[in-house]
Amino acid sequence: MKNILVFLSGVVSIIMILVSTACSGRRYAEHERHYSEIEAQLNDYVESKADARIGVAVIVNGEDTITVNGNSSFPMLSVYKFPQALAVADYCLRNGVTISDTVTVNADELKENTWSPMRDKYGVRNIRLPLSEILEYSLSQSDNNACDILFRLIGGPVVADSLMKALGYPDIAIVSTEDDMHRDTGLCYQNSATPIAMAALFDKFYRQDMWHNSPVYESVGSIMMMCRTGNSRLPAPLMPTNARIGHKTGTGDTDAQGRIIAVNDAGYVFLPNRDGYAIAVFISDSAYGMAETEQIIADISEIVFKGCGKKQRK
Repeated sequence: MKNILVFLSGVVSIIMILVSTACSGRRYAEHERHYSEIEAQLNDYVESKADARIGVAVIVNGEDTITVNGNSSFPMLSVYKFPQALAVADYCLRNGVTISDTVTVNADELKENTWSPMRDKYGVRNIRLPLSEILEYSLSQSDNNACDILFRLIGGPVVADSLMKALGYPDIAIVSTEDDMHRDTGLCYQNSATPIAMAALFDKFYRQDMWHNSPVYESVGSIMMMCRTGNSRLPAPLMPTNARIGHKTGTGDTDAQGRIIAVNDAGYVFLPNRDGYAIAVFISDSAYGMAETEQIIADISEIVFKGCGKKQRK
């Protein structure tokens, strides 16, 4: 009898292992199918917008990647103010600079032919401002003069570009200042990134807690959580919900053919169920109007948000 009981116990154990393995395999298959369905929806949507070049990359919980043209290169425009801000934080750490230290701004740096809420507030004159305020103008309001002042502080675009390469993002290229791009719009295409590289950078920053490495990184992360630009882009479908987003937009002028050089948005979404995903949507050479191009980003954001919202943490 004892031998029979031992034998039956072993059989039950084997059955439980087989059932558990089968269930696990089924969950894995469902998991894979779920994200492939989101990718298929995105692919169909992008194909329906044939009058623009669109790239999308999503990294869910640092594990699952969804892409449509995710490895193609796109002009970043002001999205590059995020990797630039990381270079500013790195500069501060290496040089003992704090977020409250003041920076001298010369009158000739407050250019009048570009987007600059900072110039509108202070006028064209010599001023001294806390680094935190200049960062906020650059990241939150996409101030072009503030961006170029930060480039001057750290040693130019090459410093930010070198940091991206050192961090393992060779597909993020930072070549020119805002003033350079204003003088020659062709340079907009040289300040470039792939959607997957930018999504990975946001994933590293927010999900992997890079933003808690120093007070300057903390400031960068907090500013992007309060970004004032692009509410009609990635944040649009999130607004009626408890989801939060830290993001950076980029917006270009029209080229000689009347197409918009680029309309972009990239960031990290914190879902109410404690999951999250990094997302980058780059649109270049758009023949659609600005409002319609922004709506494309909002539609893509909604597809991803609704799809990822269905996957609750087990």
